[in-house]
Amino acid sequence: MLGRIAKGTRTALVTGGGSGIGKELARQLARRGYNLLLVSRNEERLRAAAEELAEQYGVQTSYYSIDLAVQDSAYKLYDYCKEQGYVIDLLVNDAGMFIYNDVLKCETRRIEDILNLHVVTLTLMCRLFGKDMAERGCGWILNLASYSKWMCWPGLSVYSASKNYVESFSKAFAAEMRESGVKVMAVSPAGVTTDLYGLPKKLQKVGLYCGILWTPSLIAKVTLNALFFGSRKNLILSIRSYVPGILNVVAIPILVILPRSVVWLARKMTKTLQR
Repeated sequence: MLGRIAKGTRTALVTGGGSGIGKELARQLARRGYNLLLVSRNEERLRAAAEELAEQYGVQTSYYSIDLAVQDSAYKLYDYCKEQGYVIDLLVNDAGMFIYNDVLKCETRRIEDILNLHVVTLTLMCRLFGKDMAERGCGWILNLASYSKWMCWPGLSVYSASKNYVESFSKAFAAEMRESGVKVMAVSPAGVTTDLYGLPKKLQKVGLYCGILWTPSLIAKVTLNALFFGSRKNLILSIRSYVPGILNVVAIPILVILPRSVVWLARKMTKTLQR
């Protein structure tokens, strides 16, 4: 049912929930019985996603349109949840913005937006909703980092650094929140078949066929399995940072030490992504 979510129900807040990985995470959570509050700046996509998931899975869904790259947006979203009486049991910080451009060629406004979104808003969302979870003694927080955090390459300087922050912050925050019963995890997907990176649909299909890219639905499925599996109290394992795909994990050391010639070639091949 699309509308206000009833009090006392298990509820997940998913930023970026109107499309891509965010929508698929919302879908997987709906399958698990979570009611949903979907958040992004695209109201049309939000409404469509909320209606679709409510009809398909029989859960209660609602949406709130806001630009999370704007300062104080985290406070506005938190206040909205309080006004509506929503108790958030699971927070997903998925909303993201991709920049592939040299710092000096990128508009300062876009740099400010990506830092506000990936660093300031995400941190404040964790602080505000995490405090409520800690007081209740339970909750989950999932933050979307990126595989590119190991790719300190020209053109990716701002994006990679901001996603590196997401992972570093999440790991430390997870340790801080452990005794409160709140589980925090960062996930760093590699290539995904979404429009975030500006890849043409044909290249996305080729990447998917070759196994270089993953579908958002598969990313969402394995990520939530890792989040809930690593959160079981009877397990010693506590996953704070997760990279989907064994090959992606194995490739990390290689990625970090790639010679400059390879980095230069990759830069030339991806010149069309600059915007």
